Amino acid sequence: MQNEIVIVLDCGATNIRAMAIDSQGNVLASAHEQNFTLNSAENPLWHIWPLARIMQSLESCCQSLVAKLPDHQVRALTVTAFGVDGALVDSQGELIYPVISWKCPRTEAVMNNIEKYLPAAELKAITGIAPYSFNTLYKLIWLRENAPDLLDRAHAWLFMSSLISFQLTGEMTTERTMAGTSQLLDVTQEVFSERLLKLVGIDASLFPRMINAGDKIGELQPQMAARLGLKPGIPVISTGHDTQFALYGSGVGINQPVLSSGTWEILMVRTASINTDLLQTHHAATCELDSARGYFNPGCQYLASGVLEWIRKLYWPEVPAPQVYEQMLLEAGRIPAGSEGVTMRSDLMGDKQAGWQGVTLSTQRGHLYRSALEALSVRLREQLAMLEQVAGFKTQELVLVGGGSRNALWNQIKADTLQLPVKVLAKAETTVSGAAMFAWAGIGVYGSADEARQQVSFDYDTYYPR
Repeated sequence: MQNEIVIVLDCGATNIRAMAIDSQGNVLASAHEQNFTLNSAENPLWHIWPLARIMQSLESCCQSLVAKLPDHQVRALTVTAFGVDGALVDSQGELIYPVISWKCPRTEAVMNNIEKYLPAAELKAITGIAPYSFNTLYKLIWLRENAPDLLDRAHAWLFMSSLISFQLTGEMTTERTMAGTSQLLDVTQEVFSERLLKLVGIDASLFPRMINAGDKIGELQPQMAARLGLKPGIPVISTGHDTQFALYGSGVGINQPVLSSGTWEILMVRTASINTDLLQTHHAATCELDSARGYFNPGCQYLASGVLEWIRKLYWPEVPAPQVYEQMLLEAGRIPAGSEGVTMRSDLMGDKQAGWQGVTLSTQRGHLYRSALEALSVRLREQLAMLEQVAGFKTQELVLVGGGSRNALWNQIKADTLQLPVKVLAKAETTVSGAAMFAWAGIGVYGSADEARQQVSFDYDTYYPR
């Protein structure tokens, strides 16, 4: 398998990337471009994803990646992306309406009025998914209520990863982990809920065949191969929601919680069963489908690094990246634990009273940043206690992955707040690593993704509570 790679095309909310991964999970080369939403022509407050530009970025990244590894054979392609978002397409796969972004506020009213279709408690019992306004369910209801003719003539709904894989193969599919983010599944049966779809007026035929991670979607078609700088006929293997593959790629086993720390902090654990009754008792608790069939990922999420980036723009606008992050950590590191009485309520998306208290004339911007790190760590402690109750386990240590895990000060504050060891995976690219494991298994190099994962070395830096 020397000089053999799989390429992961990763469509993230911040960056679009192409990553070359060898059979031991090592990233050999990468290329990336920035991703961003556009304002809708219908309403300047609405956000959409420009699929054509995303594809152009993936093509450019892939071409750059291949040029770095001219002597390597590409054995497979796979696609990961953020969840919930997707679009209606016609029989040729052409968009008949733009991809509504999870950032778009248009679906908030739908979520707030879901009771006209079914009780919110029943919805949670069926799907296991917490009520976030960006969920696929609310997008489809918004389309049904505001553009019913589009739904009536649509051939299919494709989630983000399937929109991209269709461009590669010409095959329409519904990937299991992406469907698991939608708030449309019967979570215990792992199928779209007939009762729910009927109540909201969505036909089950809108969703193409369901496939699992590691399944072969099809082969790379000649026209797209030329645009990517690859040979046609390369197998395209199914992966999907980036969070699930980050969880798998972190190397953790069952009942070992992982915090994927980025724009959002997503706290999840892999379990063999789920109690939907307990899920209902916690408003913020959610349950998605694990990358491996038959397992579940109960968890929760909240805005985290997004809060910190907001603070950066407010109080360090003159300092360029990446020096700005060093400066922020330096200033916050001078402030003692407790931020000298400055506290923050960090739920900027849900708490009308969010902001700082205890601010005085001697308060510096380092106080504001450190207090945000402390507030987010307290929120983590609360959410971890909830997750332990829902999933029935006791945390011995917490594994951190994602961009936020590179913040050493924040990692130590988390360990101190939790009074638990916090382990930071040295390999930063857990999403693409996890996806590559399924890709290698999908082409038969390994008998399973678990066997592929056994070839990977997992090294951790550990922060102990003080």
